[in-house]
Amino acid sequence: MASPFIGDRLLSPAEGGWQPVAPSSIAFAPHYAVPQPLDQAGIDAIVRAFALSAQRALAAGFDFVEIHAAHGYLLHEFLSPLANQRTDAYGGSFENRTRFLLRVVDAVRAAWPDHLPLFVRISSTDWVEGGWTIDDSIALAGHLRAHGVDLVDCSSGGQVPHAVIPVGPAFQTPFAARIRAEAAIPTAAVGMITDPQQADTIIAEGHADLVFLAREMLRDPYWPLHAAAVLGESASWPVQYLRAAPPHSPTRAAIVRPESR
Repeated sequence: MASPFIGDRLLSPAEGGWQPVAPSSIAFAPHYAVPQPLDQAGIDAIVRAFALSAQRALAAGFDFVEIHAAHGYLLHEFLSPLANQRTDAYGGSFENRTRFLLRVVDAVRAAWPDHLPLFVRISSTDWVEGGWTIDDSIALAGHLRAHGVDLVDCSSGGQVPHAVIPVGPAFQTPFAARIRAEAAIPTAAVGMITDPQQADTIIAEGHADLVFLAREMLRDPYWPLHAAAVLGESASWPVQYLRAAPPHSPTRAAIVRPESR
């Protein structure tokens, strides 16, 4: 049997496959399952589930939480006209399509202490005609700010498989810059940011307040320490790895080991 992530075939409910839910009965692609539209009870249950998740994160000692409303996940589906063809209070107008996300934000914010940050990740554009746009994202960001969100994480895409995305170094950073400037809310830039000077320039020139890295951190888990060295900044190595710190590291020079006393 093939590993699930390889996508050998669609599993039926009788085989343990999930019945996906969505705003409307629109499959992501022909070989994907057709989702079941959420009713009001289902929407209410998911709002509660987000709040309970925030409570668990707080009990576990996390410092901030991020609501994922990007990349074709459920909250993004409700935002995008490409996936949301409802005619009730959760579909149609911009106000209706953003209602579910704002309810989730309110529920999480109520469960999450005011002094701890709340982020929301969005797809700034669907990259498809008739889909969610950067202008929509700017308008949404203003509402998110008013509902207690501290930062918008500006990604893009993921709603439909045929989107043509001009992937390249820092290709999504202009979205973070526009949302930051026009919605007056802190933003994070993400996507094809791999070079220390590139990341530093994004912050120094005011395009975003934070830079998020994912794949580059998988390639090099100590990227921040190596970036600090490139940029001439000091950084602390984890105590467990001080023996492997660079020979001339200030942190290494300052440590006093029992065997050296």
